[in-house]
Amino acid sequence: MPTKLFIGNLSFKVADAELNELFASVNVPVAGVTLMRDMETGRSRGFAFAELAPEANLEAAVKALNGKVMDGRALTVNEARPQKKREFGSRDSNRRGPRENDRPRRPRGQELY
Repeated sequence: MPTKLFIGNLSFKVADAELNELFASVNVPVAGVTLMRDMETGRSRGFAFAELAPEANLEAAVKALNGKVMDGRALTVNEARPQKKREFGSRDSNRRGPRENDRPRRPRGQELY
């Protein structure tokens, strides 16, 4: 199973090519690097994920990259945790109160007295 790294504290100006160069400079083989971007603006969100190649050593990669300075910022690099399952649009969520359409309605023609 491929191993993924989390790379945090990236400058918002970092591009995909710069991340690939970073891994090449420390001789860590990667299968792919994904820079997370804001969906509306397309700007970097300041973190990325890298899928290590099968021959790469996770511990050696973390040791080589964690704390390394890139664009004046010390990187945070560790093993990526599995993504938590999220529910979108569930109507039984208690985060919000009842929705406007969920309140009981009186039948048509009934008076309020």
